[in-house]
Parts: sequence; C-alpha cells; structure tokens
Amino acid sequence: MLRFSKMHGLGNDFVVLDCRSTPFALDVAGIRALADRRTGVGFDQLLSVEPARDPACAYYYGIWNTDGSPSGQCGNGVRCVAAWLHRAGALALGEAVRLESPSGPVTVRLLAAHEVTVDMGEPAFEPARIPFEAAAEADGYAIEVDGATVQIGAVSMGNPHAVVMADTLAEGAPERLGPALSTHPRFAEGTNAGFVQHLDRGRLRLRVHERGAGWTQACGTGACAAMAVLRRRGEVDESVRVELPGGALRIDWRGPGHTLWMTGPAAFVFEGEWLAD
Repeated sequence: MLRFSKMHGLGNDFVVLDCRSTPFALDVAGIRALADRRTGVGFDQLLSVEPARDPACAYYYGIWNTDGSPSGQCGNGVRCVAAWLHRAGALALGEAVRLESPSGPVTVRLLAAHEVTVDMGEPAFEPARIPFEAAAEADGYAIEVDGATVQIGAVSMGNPHAVVMADTLAEGAPERLGPALSTHPRFAEGTNAGFVQHLDRGRLRLRVHERGAGWTQACGTGACAAMAVLRRRGEVDESVRVELPGGALRIDWRGPGHTLWMTGPAAFVFEGEWLAD
C-alpha cells in the first residue's frame, strides 16, 4: 500500500509521495502502472519528497515522467512540493526555503497557502549545458524536423527546452512537430517543445509537448524558457504573463546575470492509497 497526494498546478497534475522517512522504492514498471489514467491514478509527473542530499537544502524532490524516465526540473511540480510541505507543517507562509531538485537547488516562498513563487535560477543558453548540438551559442537555430526547417530557441531551465514561435507555423503544425522535436537527435537527452504566441511585450500564449509525458495543460519550466528566449532577444519586458491551456503564470527575469522567478498556484485534489500488485 502506497499513500499519495494528488495535486496539480494549472492542470499539470502530479502524484506526490512522502519519502521523508521511507525511501522511494518504485521501479520503472511501478511508475508506469501508477501513471496509467485508466488502471492507475494518472499524472504528468510523479514527485517524491525526500531528505536533502545537500545540507544547505531543507528537502530533496525527485521527478519522474509517465514513462518512468527521470526529469531534472518541474516548475509546476516544485510549487506543489512547497504547498505540500506547508500543509505538512514543514514550511511557513512567507518563509523562503531552499529545496534540492535533481538539477540543483531552488528557493521557494509561499505567498499564500496555494500561491508560490520560485527562484528557478538563471537560464542556461550554452549548447553544452542544455544539452543541444550546435557549433556556437546563438539566439536561434535552424533545425530539420519531420522534413521541414524550423527556427527554434534552445535553453535549459534545469531541463532542456526548444522554443518555437507558433505564429510562424501553419495551422496544426505544432501537433505534428511537438513529438518530433521532443525526441530530436540534436537534443542528446530529448527536450520539451514549447510553441509560443507573442501577444504583446507583457503577455505570451504557450503550449508545451513534454519529453516523456506528451502535451500538458501547463509546463512551468516551459513558461520560463519561452519568456527567457524572448527576453534575451529583447522582445518582452522583464515581467510577463504566460497563458497556458490550464491557466496563467507570472515570469520575472531582468536578464543575463540575474535569476528568473516563476509565480503561480498549487492545488490539492485528493488523498489516496495505491494498492500495488
């Protein structure tokens, strides 16, 4: 029997496991079984709350996709972890706490019981850090996808992202290009593919096909990546509202040399017990 919390951030949904005193023990088959929306619980990502490896951090959180593969970061997920810790009595309102993700530490602060702001670190544009195959760092890259040449921005927010301006694509193209970009060989570890519309200097609209999970209602790191790519090009202001199918996030980034902040909601759905075979 495995006790869990079902949560979501703007429809990007999670199963959260309390592994603070009991080690995480699910294998890939177990994660996939739990992820099945017909015969399991269903989620976009599985999150485990564990003791920190880094003594400078309060807790560690692990992230797994529906296919059982690990993920380095999840923006909506870290907000849910913060809200979960608050409900567990481990995080006070207004308190800034350092949490450890698979890709490194982040700082979270609860603005309200279900509203969290997160220091996501500085976006990484160097191809080797994404990782992305390119001769040199650039604001944009031409990439061959499904028989067509597509212009993308590439950045890491603790996980890799390809950002495509949806305004330049034919109707229906994202549905075809999203899965192809997510597994493109120039991204050695796969990538999240974001398709963004530039509404004005303070507002973007975004859809994201996540590696290992598919199309989601929201992607926190995807919203950060889209804003970062356009901010670096000088096309948006330092505070941007990013509208996703499940709702909106606020992304704040002054530019290179500064960390990026994401603010948005986290919600509890239900508590349950998984009776694994």
